[in-house]
Amino acid sequence: MERQSTYTATATIDEQGILTGWSEGARRLLGHEAAAVVGRPAAALLATGDGPAVRRTLAGRDRWHGTVPLRHQDGRRLDQGLLAHRRTSRAGESDWLVVTAVADRPQPPRGEPLEEWTFIQSPFPLAIFDTELRLMRANRRLERALSLPEAAMRGLRLTHIAPGPTRDEAERTMRQVLETGEPREVLAVLGPDLDRPTVLTPLKDGTGAVRAVCLATHRHAPDPAARQRAPDETAAHDPLAPGLERTARELADATVPRLADFMAVDLFDSPRGSGGPEDTSGTGTRPVVLRRAAVRAESDNGGPRAGPGVGGTVAYEPGSPPAESLTTGRSVLHDASDPVISGWAAVDPGAAWLSASDTHSLIVVPLLAEGSTLGVALFGRDRRTEPFGPEDLRLAEELTARAATGLHNERRYSRTHITTMAVQRTLLPHTLPGQAALDIAGHYLPAATRAGVGGDWFDVIPLSGARVALVVGDVVGHGMRASATMGRLRTAVRTLADVDLPADELLTHLDDLVLRLAADEGSAAPAAETAGGIGTTCLYAVYDPVSRHCTLARAGHPPPAVVTPDGAVRFLDVPAGPPLGLGGLPFEALETELPEGSLLALYTDGLLEARDHDIDEALDKMFDALVRPAPTLDAVCDRVLTELLSHHPDDDVALLVARTRALHTDRVASWELTSDPTVVAQARRYASDQLSAWRLEEAVFTTELMVSELVTNAIRYGRPPIRLRLIHHDSTLICEVYDASGSTPHMRRARIYDEGGRGLLLVAQLSERWGTRHDRVGKTVWAEQSLASG
Repeated sequence: MERQSTYTATATIDEQGILTGWSEGARRLLGHEAAAVVGRPAAALLATGDGPAVRRTLAGRDRWHGTVPLRHQDGRRLDQGLLAHRRTSRAGESDWLVVTAVADRPQPPRGEPLEEWTFIQSPFPLAIFDTELRLMRANRRLERALSLPEAAMRGLRLTHIAPGPTRDEAERTMRQVLETGEPREVLAVLGPDLDRPTVLTPLKDGTGAVRAVCLATHRHAPDPAARQRAPDETAAHDPLAPGLERTARELADATVPRLADFMAVDLFDSPRGSGGPEDTSGTGTRPVVLRRAAVRAESDNGGPRAGPGVGGTVAYEPGSPPAESLTTGRSVLHDASDPVISGWAAVDPGAAWLSASDTHSLIVVPLLAEGSTLGVALFGRDRRTEPFGPEDLRLAEELTARAATGLHNERRYSRTHITTMAVQRTLLPHTLPGQAALDIAGHYLPAATRAGVGGDWFDVIPLSGARVALVVGDVVGHGMRASATMGRLRTAVRTLADVDLPADELLTHLDDLVLRLAADEGSAAPAAETAGGIGTTCLYAVYDPVSRHCTLARAGHPPPAVVTPDGAVRFLDVPAGPPLGLGGLPFEALETELPEGSLLALYTDGLLEARDHDIDEALDKMFDALVRPAPTLDAVCDRVLTELLSHHPDDDVALLVARTRALHTDRVASWELTSDPTVVAQARRYASDQLSAWRLEEAVFTTELMVSELVTNAIRYGRPPIRLRLIHHDSTLICEVYDASGSTPHMRRARIYDEGGRGLLLVAQLSERWGTRHDRVGKTVWAEQSLASG
């Protein structure tokens, strides 16, 4: 039996649900000829006939993927996976492009485990396309970046997975890689945060034959190097941000074929001084180097399309029309017969398209905005016979001036956005601290809006007694103000957590801080929005691995979800509390016991506010994603984000997932002590015997000294009951002494003849860190020592 090859079935449907296009692949899939279905309702092809349900599913979306029951011409039902994109023309008319890949080709065999792990867990988005340019594999990072699972993309071309002009350029470059066997780089904006150069690498077998192409790109959000680059440097090396390319493309679309037969927009990597005699943007002996932002021609071989594609570099020789226009800041109009044009074409290989396309008339206009030279626009005619005239020149200048203003605003927004992102990244934790209470993974996704990044944050704070605090917060607003407020609140939470305040008291202090910040900012700028972070939400949780108790309080924040080891999933009923900054309203804490191995999920509201589903559907998806087993917590985060975010989010999303551990009785020992000075020697023996049982004899001397001083202080200055507790986890030993007094011990410098006052100084010298935490009744003085350094 002859094996069927992979093919793509496509159809187009207008907003009224009428089929307007039907490909040969669609005929092969369902058996209907185009003439029989075009012009009819698309719902007639559904096996269920439930067209209204499909329209409700697509309402408000720009893209959808899933399995749809279709009816073949012979009556058979086909459950087919489809990918649908909403397309909007320049005239504002919308329709849907529906695609699916059909194949009986078996999946390629998986690689060796280490190679497979490398591909799947790579921090960079990766995809493999076969020799027909159909996707074979996609790793998790690419799935997250595109918000599409591999199953929805497998067998499709890049132009069907992420339609757009830069994808066409990427696919043409893929063909070159297959033909030449050499790697290439191209700018392909595959998604909202995939706008970096894309590397296309040929994958060869043992004979050297090219069998596939690997696509690899860098993402903005997780790129550690990008976080460490200065904002100006990042902006200078990212001239073709999506907004710049879109504005340049709109200029090209507006002028071809209305004004010119071909057109190109070339931009500097960073703006130069405005044209004038003192400007050096186009003078000297070196070529002027720009980057092509847009190009369009009526014919495939016309105009500068024969030159570099979008994202490629363009070098204009001194004295050439573009270089002169950049130098003087004035537009020029030339016939191809002008000596300056023929001289340019003779010395500059980059101008070969002038003769190759039979160009007979050329306009060059500098892109000027607010005292800066952004680049140059070239307009040419080769198909229509009449040359450009003065009216054409004025129209070109008018359209270019408008585009220059848009480009300037886009670049300014891009720089502001990059600066805000850089500030926010420095304020968010780069790595999660090591601790024994929880396994933790956290993900942060910035919003894809022009308002800028917001103030969402998460944090993990180790506390005394092997406990750990989890924090998730959401500052209202976007931009630099929100990021700065987020940084102040995060620092405040860390400071308050360091003194071991209970969860509800911590939020009360944080509420007071927001009120003070609002008062300070309100007095300086009364009209400022979201001054001081009023309306900010926060969730604070403390988990104790010894008791397995978790204490939580929230200020207007969504409740956390928990999945117990038996698979039950629910929200923890934490009292809501008001958002921060309202003042005078109390916060309440919830204390609950979490079995070992429970999964705790903290998040910001951007996760549940995706525009393509309601809140109930979002909650169901989140619960389902949390319950399903996963090899790592990072995989849990990836799954939650992939399931809930079909688009890049409209609001920032912070997600923190933690799995609880427990310190069992074999790692914890405690004793009740009487309030009698003679018990100190007995407490030392308790500690010595326990350390011997734990085979920590090298720590006995230091621990006995600390136990002696802490128990003595509790007897002398505290009140009964008195308890001694030792906790051993990993390479840390914690010594704690509790008493019922609320007084806080203070370290002081003892004078020569003082009989006391040296105890806490000795504890501080012997321990890695020490401190006091207050309970509802009484206090605990603790000291932590590192067994590795001991």
